Amino acid sequence: MSNKIIYHHLHAEYGHDVLRSWQAEGNISKNQLVYPLFIAETPTAKEEITAMPNQFRWGVDRLEEALVPLVKKGLRSVLLFGVPTGKKDSQASFADAPDTPVIKGLQVLRKRFPDLLLITDICLCAYTNHGHCALLHENGLINNKASIQRLADIATAYAQAGAHVVAPSDMMDSRVGAIKMALLKHDLERTAIMSYSAKFASSFYGPFREAAQSAPSFGDRKAYQLPPSARKLALTAVDRDISEGANFVMVKPAGPYMDIIRDVKNRIHVPLACYQVSGEYAMLHHAARAGAIDLKTAVIECIIGLRRAGADIFITYYTPELLDWLKKYTE
Repeated sequence: MSNKIIYHHLHAEYGHDVLRSWQAEGNISKNQLVYPLFIAETPTAKEEITAMPNQFRWGVDRLEEALVPLVKKGLRSVLLFGVPTGKKDSQASFADAPDTPVIKGLQVLRKRFPDLLLITDICLCAYTNHGHCALLHENGLINNKASIQRLADIATAYAQAGAHVVAPSDMMDSRVGAIKMALLKHDLERTAIMSYSAKFASSFYGPFREAAQSAPSFGDRKAYQLPPSARKLALTAVDRDISEGANFVMVKPAGPYMDIIRDVKNRIHVPLACYQVSGEYAMLHHAARAGAIDLKTAVIECIIGLRRAGADIFITYYTPELLDWLKKYTE
């Protein structure tokens, strides 16, 4: 990696005070919590996600309703997912259109919450008519070259619209390098990259498919997500993404892969995120409703365990509750 890439790599990491706080080591703080937010295409929407209790798809006109109470409690960061309805095609054309939910959401949030760190998921699955995370050849196989160019275009558009961090979740080969070079080309070197580096093909993603309306129309994603037993391959993917310029890396899911979190933490020198995914969220909720566990105690125990394993950043749907529950453990 060239000195120029290294310079911009560090420059991006320190471009926002939340990013700077992610360099610190110690207890769990509110700055380390990232709240995933689904943005619907209909501006006035508030759509219940039935598989994920207390979670909604929000229209851009209702983002203040969703976030003002949380910002008052100390929310510092959100991860945005766009949920288009019918505007899907083979090229994911709507992903970076001026009126796409994420771009409109970024514009609203930058104006209304100027101190909030804005992370945008970068993937094609919600915008393609086949539901896969890549562009495909006519025979149905992945077109990696075209896919990473498309991902770089989308990341650039989101950065231009106000994203502080772009987070590619597609697992295509070499996409971090393509995004990094595109950001530099467009003078967007202050935009950081948080790569879904060790993303496993998991049964725990089920509720997310409903939330993002992104289930594949054929086949599955095992060809490009990691097999659950692929410990060495996960580390190889992390090394690759860091070498291509990722500012932060991620392990996803979180709880079932705490050994991977520790393995990654032992070999990297950038902050490490973990994603407590939709199935983990729903599982705890349903267990608590059945009287099997105390929800607050269980969620805090999970987060402490993930911190102990080595995670620095916690992407979790329990962020609204944790803003209250973690007072005892914050710095």
